[in-house]
Amino acid sequence: MADILVTGGAGFIGGNFVHYWSARHPDDTIIVLDLLTYAGNRSTIEGVERMELVEGDIRDTALVEKLLRERDIATIVHFAAESHVDRSISGPDAFIDTNILGTNSLLKAARAVWLDQGSGRDHRFHHISTDEVYGSLGPNDPPFREDTPYAPNSPYSASKASSDHLVRAYHHTFGLQTTTSNCSNNYGPYQYPEKLIPLFLINALSGKPLPIYGDGLNVRDWLHVEDHCRGIEACLTNGALGETYNIGGGAELPNLTVIEEICRGVDAAFEKDPTLADRYPDAPPAKGGQTARLKTFVTDRAGHDRRYAIDETKARATIGYAPARDFASGIRDTIDWYLANEPWWRALLG
Repeated sequence: MADILVTGGAGFIGGNFVHYWSARHPDDTIIVLDLLTYAGNRSTIEGVERMELVEGDIRDTALVEKLLRERDIATIVHFAAESHVDRSISGPDAFIDTNILGTNSLLKAARAVWLDQGSGRDHRFHHISTDEVYGSLGPNDPPFREDTPYAPNSPYSASKASSDHLVRAYHHTFGLQTTTSNCSNNYGPYQYPEKLIPLFLINALSGKPLPIYGDGLNVRDWLHVEDHCRGIEACLTNGALGETYNIGGGAELPNLTVIEEICRGVDAAFEKDPTLADRYPDAPPAKGGQTARLKTFVTDRAGHDRRYAIDETKARATIGYAPARDFASGIRDTIDWYLANEPWWRALLG
């Protein structure tokens, strides 16, 4: 594929994709465009070979055009987004600016270089979206399919739904060669500590409360980030132009179950490695206790969707995607990664 442009490539999912793509496509040069806001970190992609980091804004259309033209880039993988629901509730404007206006800026640049001024060569604009655009499911509702009507319930999901529609429109109106993937809840290495799994893990190590929204029975489909990267690769390799693919992890679990797995995993790690008690003296298992005692129920957040679930039949049948990790092994590996990479997440806590 030669050069590939990855927006938001210093963030969580984008950074994991950069590592994944570099390992499997060592002859490609990866150009990462990232504004390096709070969730983008140089350290996430340090040491990746044939990778160049450009600090810039996806809303800078001229910059994107320049990169596409000068580097002869024919593939964009678009991760850059504001993605934390709580932040979208307290400050929606940033989500409108980045997720909608930023995506439109990228699409304009791609159209200008690949279509208006281009040679008609094959190209690909792959857009990363979320299952949250579909809204909330009841306990007995079938999982989200690619043809499930959009019904976003938060400013975050509404902004992602808008960006999905823009990508679709640029394909159907202008002929831009696009694909879109809608993923479920990601977890794994390099995730910013505001999200559930790293937040609860780090709180557990510090002996801080584990704040559980409402009754803790909100259900999500959990997708290990490496499986997500495999799904994106399948979209790029086998996806049909203009199509959307749901990428799930096959692990539909209530939040309480996820939190209990974190608690058990932390306790097991301390039992296996006694030196952790010296590193994290405030953690309950360092004092002979159980991490589960830190669980604390708090007022539910506004507009909290009850259940998400992904039907990945289309992705399995047409692009050859299937998750390779189950949640039990994935969460163990994730806990081990955070314990082994304390300097990375410690630096984010200030």
